[in-house]
Amino acid sequence: MKPTIQEVEAKSILTKSNLPVGDYSANPYTGCTHACKYCYAEFMKRFTNHAEPWGQFLDVKHWPAIKRPEKYRGKAIFIGSVTDPYNPQEEIYRRTRALLEQLSESGAKISIATKSDLVLRDLDLIKTFSDVRVSWSINTLDERFHQDMDHAVSIARRIKAMEIFHKEGIRTACFISPIFPGITEVKDIILRVQNCCNWIWLENLNLRGRYKAVITDYIREKYPRLIPLYQEIYTHKNRSYWEALDKDMRILANELRLEYVMNDDSMERESDAPPVIVNYFYHEQIKKSARKDAMYPASVNSAPAGTKRNGTSHA
Repeated sequence: MKPTIQEVEAKSILTKSNLPVGDYSANPYTGCTHACKYCYAEFMKRFTNHAEPWGQFLDVKHWPAIKRPEKYRGKAIFIGSVTDPYNPQEEIYRRTRALLEQLSESGAKISIATKSDLVLRDLDLIKTFSDVRVSWSINTLDERFHQDMDHAVSIARRIKAMEIFHKEGIRTACFISPIFPGITEVKDIILRVQNCCNWIWLENLNLRGRYKAVITDYIREKYPRLIPLYQEIYTHKNRSYWEALDKDMRILANELRLEYVMNDDSMERESDAPPVIVNYFYHEQIKKSARKDAMYPASVNSAPAGTKRNGTSHA
């Protein structure tokens, strides 16, 4: 079924962030046609008039040109907190590229999160930013599992895009998220990407809202042997799985001679530096950083309010 797509007028594209994601977030779209079964951003439907399921609609934002972009000099701007800025429709509407063009002389610190290789189209423009980072979400090397979970491009294409950006001197990150207990091959992913990224972020699967039942039903159907484990983690709130994985990752980091830290995300890293492994398992321990360069990659931030072309209030 084709998604419902409409163009909307937004009052602005930059939203101040009071979460540990930096200073501003920017989402050139509302909704996302990657339709990830585990997407936390489904909460955005509370601010829209969409009856369609999450993943089946996309609002293409048009906003007034950013006035005085230089006022964002030194500010951290996260692009893609509740949408993928390089969903397939970006190839047509080019709203993310328009945003980057408007910020090109701003001196802002830019962080882009995606599951796509369409970002390669904008490599020339992204290279003009002196302080920029691009991350790709990869939570499996199994293309069958990936196809069960989302409609984004293949894992192989994501890793290839990461390799190209890394070779071009752009700082890159691999976001291993969400980690599905008993399914996500965390060690294998790290071994695969360690030479083409500067950060490896680890985030656990959180089950909440509507998609909790969706994922639980999927596990029951496809991985019934894991039901006791998921009940232990998500019903009985037992942390032992994550604690054991934390220990394993510390050992792996030591073997690979990589730095391993908790809840720390400074952008101050050379493009040729080996990756630092960052553990984000315990979200309740993440606090607003005193550093202005902190950008947490899985930000949950509301998109700017906008107005549909037909006059209906929209977010």
